[in-house]
Amino acid sequence: MSLHADATRVLGAWEAPDADQDGLRAAYLAHLAAHPDGMWKACRSGHLTASALVVDPAGERALLTLHGKLGLWLQTGGHCEPADTTLAGAALREATEESGIEGLRLLPRPARLDRHRTPCAVHLDVQYTAVAPAGARPVISEESRDLRWFAFDEVAGVADASVVRLLEGTRAVL
Repeated sequence: MSLHADATRVLGAWEAPDADQDGLRAAYLAHLAAHPDGMWKACRSGHLTASALVVDPAGERALLTLHGKLGLWLQTGGHCEPADTTLAGAALREATEESGIEGLRLLPRPARLDRHRTPCAVHLDVQYTAVAPAGARPVISEESRDLRWFAFDEVAGVADASVVRLLEGTRAVL
């Protein structure tokens, strides 16, 4: 199965938590139907991306990365790559690469969807939750200026509304 087919399957089966999320789900599926290259950065009309909010095993803290280019505290994530075979696998790869934490456990279903404009194009982000193993210590990668654990109630003070919504979605699936 191709990554495009996997994304179509995942989004087709995903039960959105509300009407807004269901509207995004339908828009993502329409995008994939219209764009065979809709998973890749080269698709200038927009492309799917995969991200994950890394949380501690107690479900009390979130790991955010200070994005190197944007200067914002965000969840881990980014573009799909040709070696990715599943959307969940892409989210897990990105979370592992950007956090430096081995042994992350990705929850099987997306927590939410978020569409946003970036310098390269519109990102149709499929957002997952990844649980870190006990005692995990993050390691800063080339893609971030900093990595830091934030208590759930601190996230709204450092991150934008999209990350806060992802945290709410994560708390609902935990």
